[in-house]
Amino acid sequence: MKEFNIQPVDRALQAAIQQKIDNLNKPKGSLGRLEELAMQVCLIQQTLTPELRQPAHILFGGDHGIEREGVSLSPREVTWQQMINYTRGGGGVNMFCRQHGFKLRIVDVGVDYSLTPDPSPKGEGSVVFLDRKIARGTKNFLYEPAMTAEEWERALTVGREQVDACYAEGSNVLCLGEMGIGNTSPSSVLMHLLLGIPLPQCVGAGSGLDAAGISHKLNVLSQALEHYRAVSEGFTAADTIRYFVGFEMAAAIGAMLRAAELRMVILVDGFIMTACMLAAQQLCPAVRDYAIFGHCGDEGGHHLMLNAMNAKPLLRLNMRLGEGTGALCAFPIVDSAVRMMNEMNNFENAKITKYF
Repeated sequence: MKEFNIQPVDRALQAAIQQKIDNLNKPKGSLGRLEELAMQVCLIQQTLTPELRQPAHILFGGDHGIEREGVSLSPREVTWQQMINYTRGGGGVNMFCRQHGFKLRIVDVGVDYSLTPDPSPKGEGSVVFLDRKIARGTKNFLYEPAMTAEEWERALTVGREQVDACYAEGSNVLCLGEMGIGNTSPSSVLMHLLLGIPLPQCVGAGSGLDAAGISHKLNVLSQALEHYRAVSEGFTAADTIRYFVGFEMAAAIGAMLRAAELRMVILVDGFIMTACMLAAQQLCPAVRDYAIFGHCGDEGGHHLMLNAMNAKPLLRLNMRLGEGTGALCAFPIVDSAVRMMNEMNNFENAKITKYF
């Protein structure tokens, strides 16, 4: 795997940042999580006056071979149908990007369809569609690795290049989303393998499986893990991750790593994107310094994964749409933390007695 040069945040400014936060005209600690967020963003940007510039959202799309085993309620064609819908401005992700001023990039990394998107999205805000297809879906990891080492590297490169494009346009805050029917299955497997959580606690309903469907999904993933363990001696962390993930997930992992390398703020969405951050952390632990977890979703194992990662989500809205929508909903909270640092007066200037 091509190396990513990610540095942990330099904490030399931490005392000065805390002093500024404590001198704002408010009771000490009274803005709670906003103060924690402000500290994190200030450390990422190495400044006492942080800013969020040109927020960008990248949504990667890809299909999964494991979907052929009936592990999802949604049929495979929903991936490409939704991808086209996004280019027309009609998805949940489009709505939230318009609301919060995010430029949206829709990237086909491995959709099992020849997309011909509508080039004229409706509504405010811009949408860019990019064809970076590696293959028409991954292989079925019930029987073999989802992708080859070469495909893995290509997917990481797609993620890296998309972040570079956003950064070149002036962005310093990045949100990531995904579209890929069946992608809760590899996310559950990663959660199990990388955190040691029993597989039944990792497997949920996805897009709406009933109890029988969840039982079938668990059985398929258990068989896949048996096959994996029979061949995985000597595997690196990257080998394990690429054995299961989809192209859209691999691209998101590459995007997270590159964004951290560029010292960007990374907004992490729900179950799938949290699994991708977990994978990215296995490859480069320092990436976590740049991650803000937007929400805890309604997929069964998400809260267990967040807890095991010691990650504190900003929102709990019972969402499980994916696409990056939960992280987009959390963006105004991060914006409020930044505004607190730049727009609140301090005790001295406001001529208010500092009583602590």
